[in-house]
Amino acid sequence: MNDFLAARSQMALSLGFHIIFSCIGMVMPFFMAVAHYYYLKTNQIVYKNVTKAWSKGVAIFFATGAVSGTVLSFELGLLWPGFMKHAGPIFGMPFSLEGTAFFIEAIALGFFLYGWDRFNKWFHWFTGVVVGVSGLASGILVVAANAWMNSPAGFDYVNGEYLNIDPIAAMFNDAWFSQALHMTIAAFAATGFAVAGVHAMMILRGSNVLFHTKSFTIAAIFGCTAAILQPLSGDISAKDVAIRQPAKLAAMEAHFHTEKSASLVVGGIPDEENKKVDFAVKLPGFLSFLAHGDFESEVTGLDKIPAENHPPVAITHYAFQIMVGMGMAMMLVAVLYFIALWKQRTWLQKDWLFKLFAFTTPLGFIAVEAGWTVTEVGRQPWIIYGVMRTADAVTPMPGIAYSFYLFTAIYFSLALFVIFMLYRQIKMVGMLYDHTGGGV
Repeated sequence: MNDFLAARSQMALSLGFHIIFSCIGMVMPFFMAVAHYYYLKTNQIVYKNVTKAWSKGVAIFFATGAVSGTVLSFELGLLWPGFMKHAGPIFGMPFSLEGTAFFIEAIALGFFLYGWDRFNKWFHWFTGVVVGVSGLASGILVVAANAWMNSPAGFDYVNGEYLNIDPIAAMFNDAWFSQALHMTIAAFAATGFAVAGVHAMMILRGSNVLFHTKSFTIAAIFGCTAAILQPLSGDISAKDVAIRQPAKLAAMEAHFHTEKSASLVVGGIPDEENKKVDFAVKLPGFLSFLAHGDFESEVTGLDKIPAENHPPVAITHYAFQIMVGMGMAMMLVAVLYFIALWKQRTWLQKDWLFKLFAFTTPLGFIAVEAGWTVTEVGRQPWIIYGVMRTADAVTPMPGIAYSFYLFTAIYFSLALFVIFMLYRQIKMVGMLYDHTGGGV
């Protein structure tokens, strides 16, 4: 493994690990706030139990996310000094604001965790809402920084120099809204289905059924609503990428040849040497519609883009297919769940519905990881799209491979620690959070 590949692999590992905790940190506080609100309005102790249980989970993920996020901040400077030298003054504002949001989130979480029976009950609830809002703002600000890498703005690039810097224009670049919207909805869908799936498994086991049923309902409604909205944000993102990053769209769809009424490729194995896709299902005109809202429009293929600027097609294509596949599966389950809520209430007592949610527990986070693979790998060979190549930004220091192995071990250990802590929380629900066994 050469140093360039090691640096990219370490960054991919760090991002892939951190994004799970970021999503949960953005979303779980809202679940917690809803449960808390129901407790304050109904005085049903089960909702207080759910709120306290979820708040401990939020604390675990917050602590782990803080560690992994701090590591990422250092990695940007240590692994990519060429990038930070030029990019830091331009897109530093969202990172600075993200730090502010992080500190607000930390303070509010402390108030919430230790504020039971100490604050006014509605002020206490409000501190939980602040945890969610600041976490959500933190995630959106980081995505704005990443969007700048895909759609650089707020500066003039003249003779290798970055002049006339405008941090506001950089932060609110052309890609920030579509990326922030897509990522936010994805976080709600992934976290909602993961939390609902865990509680569904506990319901199937007959453990603390009322506690887990209330928890399942809140998480499932959030997750299913997001899953149904996600294709709309995906359509916005696809149309944006088609305009700004045609190479990325071409790699996503393994679209080798520029043509009108371009076909949407479902599945398939890209053959980059012969410029074709084997074993794929093709839907004529649908790629043109996806990209430009018109079944007859021309879609740029990789043949119009210099070979040295081609992203890795196979990885981008497979990741995109996985993301869409997982999203469609969750949307199908969401539709069934809303039918159950509105028309078929008896389904809500059926084991098959809980088994469906248990099966879909990991799908949202698989989709998130695949989506970020599309975003990052599809931008290659650029670290700042159209301005700086990734190879030109990497550190010249040797031995990065050893750093990659070390961080792999650290993240693996952290993952085991988090799994153990969450398993312990779930197993001790009856002892810690549901003393009556039913929560009524």
